[in-house]
Parts: sequence; C-alpha cells; structure tokens
Amino acid sequence: MKQTKPSMHLSKQVIIGIQFLFVAFGATVLVPLLVGIDPSIALFSAGVGTLIFHLITKGKVPVFLGSSFAFIAPIVEATKLFGLPGTLSGLIAVGIVYITVSALIKARGLGFIERLFPSVVVGPVIMVIGLSLASVGVDMAKTDWLIAVVSLLTAIVVVIYTKGLIKLIPIFLGIVAGYVLSLILGKVDFTPIKEAAWFALPPFTMPEWSWKAIVYMIPVAIAPLIEHVGDMYAIGAVADKNYVKDPGLHRTMLGDGIATSFAALIGSVPNTTYSEVTGAISLTKITDPKILRISAITAICFSLIGKISGLLKSIPQAVLGGIMLLLFGMIASVGIRTLIDSKADLTKTRNQVIVSVILTVGIGGAVIDFGNFSLAGIGLASLVGVVLNLILPEKSKPVHIEDEH
Repeated sequence: MKQTKPSMHLSKQVIIGIQFLFVAFGATVLVPLLVGIDPSIALFSAGVGTLIFHLITKGKVPVFLGSSFAFIAPIVEATKLFGLPGTLSGLIAVGIVYITVSALIKARGLGFIERLFPSVVVGPVIMVIGLSLASVGVDMAKTDWLIAVVSLLTAIVVVIYTKGLIKLIPIFLGIVAGYVLSLILGKVDFTPIKEAAWFALPPFTMPEWSWKAIVYMIPVAIAPLIEHVGDMYAIGAVADKNYVKDPGLHRTMLGDGIATSFAALIGSVPNTTYSEVTGAISLTKITDPKILRISAITAICFSLIGKISGLLKSIPQAVLGGIMLLLFGMIASVGIRTLIDSKADLTKTRNQVIVSVILTVGIGGAVIDFGNFSLAGIGLASLVGVVLNLILPEKSKPVHIEDEH
C-alpha cells in the first residue's frame, strides 16, 4: 500500500487534486446539461457535497462525489410532470432515504439490503435507467449526425485503446472532440459565453413541496444505494483499507445522503461516489483523502467562474447526443453485468418473471394512479421488482460486488 507522503509539497498536491477533478469533470457537468440545469450549480454541489462527505467520514475515505447518472431519466420525466422545484423535493427525499438506510445498516448490518434488493431486482432496474432515455439520446444526436458520431467514436477509442489517466476521461475527450468539430463547422452559438459574467454565484433554485414528486423519486434510490456499497468496497480494495468497517458503511451512506439532500436544497442534481476517480487513484497510487478535498475546493472555484458555465452551455446538442448513445447503453450493460457477475439463475421461472416485469413496466411507460399520486417509469419498475421478489417463492442471489478497477 502506497500513501501520499506527508512531505509532498502543497503545489504538487494542488496539481494532483485538479487532475482528479478533470477525471470527474466531464461526467459531473454532463448530467446537469442533459436535465436542463446550469452546470455551475452541479460543480458547486459536487464540491460542497464532497467536503460534507469527508467531514462525516472523519476525512478517512478518498472519494469525490459527482453528479449521478442514475437520476438523469427520472429528473427529466419528473421535471415534465412536477416542474424543477417540485422535482427537487423528491431528490431531497432520496437523500433522506440514504440517511434512513444508513441508520438501518448501523442497527442491523447489510443483510436486509441483500434481501430487499437481490441481483434480479437491481440488474434490470439499472438496465431500465440506461434504456429509458435512449430515444432522447437519438433525438439529440440526429440534430447533426456527423458531430454526434465523431463525439461517440472519440469516447469509444479513448475507453478501448488508450491507457493511464487518458482512459479515464472518455466523456470529457468525446465532448472536446465534438466541440472542436462544431467550431470548425460553425455550429457553436457563442451567446451564452458572451452573456456570462466572469465571476458569478451559481443560480440556486429553491425546492417546492410535492408529494407526487417524492413518491415518484424515492424508488429510484434503489440502484444508487447498491452502487454506493460497491464503490466503498472498490475504493477500499484500491487503498488496501476496509472502509466498510472504518469509518463504517453507515457513515459513508450518511455522507452521501446529506450531500444529496444538500444538492437538491440548492437546485442541483444528486451526488454519488465516482468510480472514475477511484480508477485514477488506483493508477497513481495516491490515496490521501486530502487530495480529493483539493479537488472539491477546485470544483467550487470553477463554479464561481461564469464563463466556464457559459462555455458548457454552448456545447451543441449533437455533441451531447453522441455521448448519450454510449453512456446510456453502458449503464444498461452494467445492469446485464450485475446479473452475470451475481450468477443470477435466469432458468428459474421466478427470476424470469421479476426481470421481465421490471423491464416491460420500466421501458414501456406504465403509470399507476392512486388518488392524487401517480407512480411511473423507473420508480414503478423498482417497486414492482421489490414486491415480486418478496412475495414469490424461493430466494434470489444477492448482488455480487467486486472491485472494478
């Protein structure tokens, strides 16, 4: 195990911290761009959220919290139904779910999570998250297929054929390549850059209470909850420490939950621990949590530079569409891999039923109305999967979690 040496100069720590931020930068700003939120607020909430996480986990865990992909589809749909302020109240509730699960983990351990969310529930739910916005990605890409394909191919080449830190930033480089081509073709609107101030506070949005949005959003928390557990095992394997025991999974889940609720309180997207940064830590062998706190402070500084936000807003839709074609397919493939790695027995009729119903309900656009509430999409699919798993005979295998890097 190699730790950052105490004698490392502050200047070198800052450079490494900024480097880690750029590993997470593309994905962190992509989420708000896709859901129609100013990217500067996401950078601000990612930075503050990371610092909150480090405070709650006693500064022991080297992670960076960035925008969560799992919530792109539900935020887009919920915003159409309830507006952004109402949707934010649902996202605050998601953070409260994490906090509640944190208390349950401290009291009862991980067993109850395995019983409620086995692989045949988590796998297809993740697939639904990835596939439910496939048509949106295509619609954005077809505004200019040449630009979209160049963005897509760049990201694919980076993730398949490169090595080292470059391999960890396919989204960032895909966006850069697409943007450069857009500049050459004269497809970039510079108005957002011209109108942006050099220094400005991010545009905060206050949430509005909406029971419908809360009921809609809470079930979406299932997949990120499981993902969080996997991330803690992964970063622990990289740093050669057991963070599940010290500072404890209940503390890391609590940190994630409070950071997510804070983000929603100011009008941003939910946070999650970034596996890209875990990969960067694995490559550099630098596991000092202080470096990630430098990344967080840098993210906050970037969020206050209005021209950066203007630049991000000027990215053409086709560039984002090309990245989405890969991104959402990759999320779906993670769901498939969850089933494979967990050795879920799909020859069993019960498992086939659970997977099938989750997929058809989630992708088919099913909606259930009861009184003033409605449940649809990923949330409904998740809830149906949990209920079917509990009431059907026999048991399914738990999610297999291993270090991806």
